Amino acid sequence: MAMRSESIRPTDEEARALARAVLQEARFGSLGVIEPDTGTPAVTRIAVATDREGLPITLISALSQHTKALERNPECSLLVGEPGPKGDPLAHPRLTLQCRASFIEKDSDQRCQLRKRYLELIPKAALYIDFADFHLVRLSIHRAFLNGGFGKAYLLDAEDVVRSSTA
Repeated sequence: MAMRSESIRPTDEEARALARAVLQEARFGSLGVIEPDTGTPAVTRIAVATDREGLPITLISALSQHTKALERNPECSLLVGEPGPKGDPLAHPRLTLQCRASFIEKDSDQRCQLRKRYLELIPKAALYIDFADFHLVRLSIHRAFLNGGFGKAYLLDAEDVVRSSTA
């Protein structure tokens, strides 16, 4: 891992708990991908849930530009965190995840499990989750950046964000 700058605090249990809470509560986020035709970054809003281990999952259409981008280059980033109803939006916690997208096979047991979990957290997706052009995608985390508010910046490993299997 790269050396931490002086503005990055040492990761502690409070930071880990906040990062997990921000991700668990997220129901949408901003997905950053590299556009295949131009090689430039592109950002879009997606619905987000988490699997039982706490990894982000999403449901995306094959018709969307970000699906094409992820098929070409699965490396991506996801920003989650609500700005809150009052005050400065930058004073509220937010979490940026550096991830790798994995498309879940349509007829797999894993898809059945993730489908059930996704619908538990985002029930309105029942309207389109089984459309032929929709894919469940799991985002495996490489590392994360937590901004817990002014002066509360942390660099986290995947293990800091994702629940252990014994949790």
